[in-house]
Amino acid sequence: MPIRLPLLILFTTLYLSIEAQNDRASAIEAVSFEGTRKYDQNYLYETISTREGSEISDEILKEDVQRLNNLSGIGFARYRIDTLDNKPNVVFELEEVRTFIPILNSGRITNNLWFQVGFVDINWQGKDQIFSADYLNNDGRHSANLFFQNPRINNSDWGFSASISSWSSLEPLFFAEGTVNYEYGNDGIGLTAIRHFGRFRHIEFGGTYFIENYERSETQFTDIKVGPDRLRQPKALSKIAYKVNRLNYDRFYQDGSAWYIQYQNVFNTIDNTWFHIVQAQFYKFYKVKKKGNFAGRLLLGLARNNDSPFAPFVADSHTNIRGIGNRIDRGTAQVVLNSEYRHTFYNKKKISIQGVVFSDVGTWRNPGGKLSDLLTAEQFRIFTGLGFRIIYPKIYGAVLRVDYAIDLNDASQRGLVLGIGQYF
Repeated sequence: MPIRLPLLILFTTLYLSIEAQNDRASAIEAVSFEGTRKYDQNYLYETISTREGSEISDEILKEDVQRLNNLSGIGFARYRIDTLDNKPNVVFELEEVRTFIPILNSGRITNNLWFQVGFVDINWQGKDQIFSADYLNNDGRHSANLFFQNPRINNSDWGFSASISSWSSLEPLFFAEGTVNYEYGNDGIGLTAIRHFGRFRHIEFGGTYFIENYERSETQFTDIKVGPDRLRQPKALSKIAYKVNRLNYDRFYQDGSAWYIQYQNVFNTIDNTWFHIVQAQFYKFYKVKKKGNFAGRLLLGLARNNDSPFAPFVADSHTNIRGIGNRIDRGTAQVVLNSEYRHTFYNKKKISIQGVVFSDVGTWRNPGGKLSDLLTAEQFRIFTGLGFRIIYPKIYGAVLRVDYAIDLNDASQRGLVLGIGQYF
């Protein structure tokens, strides 16, 4: 017994020493990134969970790869483990995409010529900051926007965005007597704070001061004289939004869900009245085998039910219902469901092509109406159609979108809708 006890202690000590050496040997010696051209490596390091000195975990490494793939400027990410002197080094191999994109657009339809110039960078300074500036000339009307967003100041949980905008357009306003065209102007400046709660949730709150100007247009399709000749309305908007984003990206494929709910109130400084708006959007995406992607979006909106032609929710081809036309109706409540299936027919490194089958369904409450109006058949708009996408994977958001839709209730109502980026 006296001899066995010291031997037991000796073997135990040796065993624990060997195990400690093995643990030190399996601990990560270094974490590095390859393939970065623009991204700040300190920012990337703060994005992942893998750390020097920790043990290698395949589960954590896979999660980190997905986090990197979800960054706007990363087209593809993977990891490898290099071992030197029995010390593992984790290397994340990245393929960046172009995020500084010039804006050069133009078009012409009957009696209307427009062009737009500017730029947008969604990875400004290599830290996923957004900076954009553009000028739009729409048939002689001048519009411009300047926007900056820093989602995480010094990698903290706080961020902010700021904007300056000036908008000018021809707006149809709908009166009981008929439609009147107005020259519309909106000049504003806004500031929003961002507070993150973990990786998936954040709150935005802030405000915008803006001035709306309405002037009756010389271009009219009727002789009715309803509505003011001129109207100037300075307003202050405050908002708060709660957002959850659990979307995962695999190049141009998406999988997962996201949603947000937002409350806004607008104070009219002329008549001291308040206008309230609540909006919510829900997104769901499924990756279908290797080439398919199902996408769904539900829009809900409810506003103060003023019997006014200045209702906030519009029915518009470029916003919610493809093929319906440009701002053909307004309402104080809305329910819109968009769904589409995207299938990739051609997929190469430089270009990909998708075919799309889609359906857009929406209903609105007329200004001054009842919520039950949303359920009446005459308020429903149901459009369905086909389209295609031409995708250039090397540039973020470089998707040429072409959709053709038909109203299922009235086949004479149909339209072709063009755009940049996926519809939603």
